Amino acid sequence: MLGMIGATMLLALREIRRHLLRSFLTTLGIIIGVAAVITMVTLGRGLTADVQEEISGLGSDVFIVFPQRADPNVPAPPFDDADIRAVENQIAGVEGTAGSVNANATAFHNGQDWTTSVQGADSEFFTAQSIDVVQGRGFNEQEEARGESVCILGPKIAEEIFQADQILGEQMRVGNVSCRVIGVIDERSNSVGGGNDADDVVFMPLKTVQRRFIGDADNVQFFVVKYDPAYQTTVIQQQLIDLLRERRVIQDGEDNNFNIVDTAEINDTVNTITGTMTAVVTMIAAISLLVGGIGIMNIMLVSVTERTREIGIRLAIGALAREVRLQFLTEAVVLCCFGGLIGILLALGLSILLSSAADLPFVFDPVVNVLSFVFSAVMGVIFGYYPAHRASRLDPIDALRHE
Repeated sequence: MLGMIGATMLLALREIRRHLLRSFLTTLGIIIGVAAVITMVTLGRGLTADVQEEISGLGSDVFIVFPQRADPNVPAPPFDDADIRAVENQIAGVEGTAGSVNANATAFHNGQDWTTSVQGADSEFFTAQSIDVVQGRGFNEQEEARGESVCILGPKIAEEIFQADQILGEQMRVGNVSCRVIGVIDERSNSVGGGNDADDVVFMPLKTVQRRFIGDADNVQFFVVKYDPAYQTTVIQQQLIDLLRERRVIQDGEDNNFNIVDTAEINDTVNTITGTMTAVVTMIAAISLLVGGIGIMNIMLVSVTERTREIGIRLAIGALAREVRLQFLTEAVVLCCFGGLIGILLALGLSILLSSAADLPFVFDPVVNVLSFVFSAVMGVIFGYYPAHRASRLDPIDALRHE
């Protein structure tokens, strides 16, 4: 059996080589279809990974609560520390809360200056937002409680204004505030909210920024709520809404003067949208595979007609119908497999090129590539069976008379 399959494979390869250009043109549909499907799936996964990286800068399993105007003519009141403590102590499933404030400032060091943002935060904020300090350390309790003038730098500003390798322990000025650098955070996503570069930031203790930059020791511009994913997110969110409406004295029927962003919900929405887009584009690209399969059937029917006399001779000298069927079916499968292999290699090059051009991560998925190759072989079986069956049913006498 193996010997017959090997001999059939050699005959198929010989026939394909005899009509190399025609074989290549026949497989173009398969090549384009496979390349398009793999490229679209790869770019879709790269887009998803890129957006997920952006969202990860907001933290995982986190609510972000902002003031929001309910009346366009009335500014939304800010939060205060009592609101944050109430959320942490009164809602089950909340693991931690942390307030924050932002301000724009210019950083100076050794004659270098850089316009950046300064953000007030504490250790709980770093935990909730998944911010890692890779050099030095984070703020300690004393620095947070006293509002001391210490700072932690984002990697971009550390690179821009510090020419020497030594950063930790250096004094720098942010606006009118002199501070000592105690740490540098790891690189984060490209931007977090409003298009701001998450790596271009100077962190200081919350009280320091409130007093020295905002001028209000109680003002909290927004706060994050880290919750336990084992709890129902919708329940925690509703309890959070009810508590804040009560504390902010919002009457029944009045709109909320705050907004809650759920990072997990954003992530799910992004996955759904990108998944749907990838599926739709892939289905459109898969039409090329169908066209390619029809092309394979067409050329195999032509091949049967051209080789009618050869088929008659084989049948006349004792070849079995199933052997003839296997030969033509093998040719169709080999053609499709070659097309699938070329399509995979083309897709690899296109994916790398387009990912680089679009500034997306290249996410190689071996499962998609293997499935595409297997699907190509299946296409060969489906569209090659009828021509192969037709060849096996030829009458030897009629076939020998064929000119």
